[in-house]
Amino acid sequence: MIEQVRIENLGVIASAELDLAPTFTVITGETGAGKTMVLTSLDLLLGGRADPALVRTGTDRAVVEGTFTVAPDGVAAGRAEEAGAELDDGALIVARTVPAGGRSRAHLGGRTVPQGVLAEIGEQLVTVHGQSQQLRLRAPAQQRAALDAFGGADHAALLDTFRRAWADLVAVRAELAEWERSAGARAEEIARLRAGLDQVDALAPLPGEDVALREEAQRLGHVEELRTATGRAHQALTGADDSAPGGVDAAALLEEARRSLEHGAADDPALGDWAARLAEAAYLVSDVATELASYLTSLDADPARLAVVHERRAALAEATRLHGPDVDALLAWADQARERLAYLDGPEDTGERLRERLAAAERATGAASAALTDSRRAVAKHLARSVDAELAGLAMKGAHLTARLSALPEPGPHGGEDVELLLAAHPGAPARPLGQGASGGELSRVMLAIEVALATAAPAEEATDPRTFVFDEVDAGVGGRAAVEVGRRLALLARSSQVVVVTHLAQVAAFADRHLVVSKDTEGGAVVTATDVSSVEGPDRVRELARMLSGQEDSETALRHAAELLERATVAP
Repeated sequence: MIEQVRIENLGVIASAELDLAPTFTVITGETGAGKTMVLTSLDLLLGGRADPALVRTGTDRAVVEGTFTVAPDGVAAGRAEEAGAELDDGALIVARTVPAGGRSRAHLGGRTVPQGVLAEIGEQLVTVHGQSQQLRLRAPAQQRAALDAFGGADHAALLDTFRRAWADLVAVRAELAEWERSAGARAEEIARLRAGLDQVDALAPLPGEDVALREEAQRLGHVEELRTATGRAHQALTGADDSAPGGVDAAALLEEARRSLEHGAADDPALGDWAARLAEAAYLVSDVATELASYLTSLDADPARLAVVHERRAALAEATRLHGPDVDALLAWADQARERLAYLDGPEDTGERLRERLAAAERATGAASAALTDSRRAVAKHLARSVDAELAGLAMKGAHLTARLSALPEPGPHGGEDVELLLAAHPGAPARPLGQGASGGELSRVMLAIEVALATAAPAEEATDPRTFVFDEVDAGVGGRAAVEVGRRLALLARSSQVVVVTHLAQVAAFADRHLVVSKDTEGGAVVTATDVSSVEGPDRVRELARMLSGQEDSETALRHAAELLERATVAP
């Protein structure tokens, strides 16, 4: 619910403050006084587009601020808290600043927020009905949306089920189409994978084999150099070689040193520690000498083995060049290739599996579409009864609204049928599409009846926020008794929701609980609005209604008529 709106430097309005009633507020004023700017200010608070051209001439910025009452546990409050906003005793302060040059800024509960956040919260709090909504409601897509919106939570659940089934059907169809379209490429990929796997299977490489073969080739190709280096080392350790027997044995020398140190350890324990370390060294020297001797005996030139190693390395190099930098990467590629081949041409036929999924998706979509169609038929009857009752109260007794559901060859993204609203403007008249079978005044009343029916329908989700409905001259083209009935119906709606109406009809304005007048004055030859929007009561309100009736607020006849309107503008309990 909107408690208050403050406007500064917006269009022709220099400064205005609107205190709205929690029930029925009407806004009137002469053409050009600024009623449109009042609605523009609401649009800005609800996240509408900001145009620098809206800034009042001679000022640097326009500011609009609104105070909204929200339920602490409502959707709007939750979204506001997510954005970092704070509530002030259940009130949410929304502000919009539009500079003459540059980008606009939005504030919510003391925090700067993106414009889209205001739009999200506005959707939860305010519904605007105006001439543009009437035009949109003539489109079949909008009529289908209106019918679905009237259906309530159970219908919304069926619609959601259908949409999910339809999305799954579209996805499976696309996957199967892509599978079938890529049959040639898939065959080439299968052949390429099989050829690569055949090569790998024929080689049967072992993990790390390329590293082991490289080391073996290095060793076999340098036998003489290795023999010389190893022989010298062995001689240095043992003190002898094949050509000079009887040399000094390094292990023996270490043993002699150890014994000498052990002998002296009786006088100094430190020598005992060194003796133990020499014993370890002697053991290591002896062990290395033994291993070198064994290695020397194994160093035989083997040209045949070297050729085999070179040939094996060449084969592995060719395979790794195609499928990986080394043998380990080649084996990893082979594992992935086998998985991919199993998907493309394995024991489970992927194409058949996709066709089975498609059939299941078609059955699910068909069932969801049928359930949605049945629900739409029921909702259409309920909507027709509600609108017919509204039309009877708007001096169109006997007018009848119907919803025609035309089956599609197969379900589409919005269901299994097209939806079109038809109107029989009076008994005996043929039912025609909206806008074709009614006069301008009748069409305005029909649109108002539909909008009020939608406004009072059960919402798709449990709502905890007070709801506000703004009607912008939806009574255009209506007069006389019909205008009185429009005002009466809006007053009835205001019993359960906040209603704000911009109107030029005194018959409608007379039913309001609060009457705000946007006036204009002339200062220095320029037309500007008053610094505030005035709330009229008593004689002032009678004069405003008289002005709306005749254009002459001091006419005795108009004043009597206005007083009579106020007296009769009552709604039965």
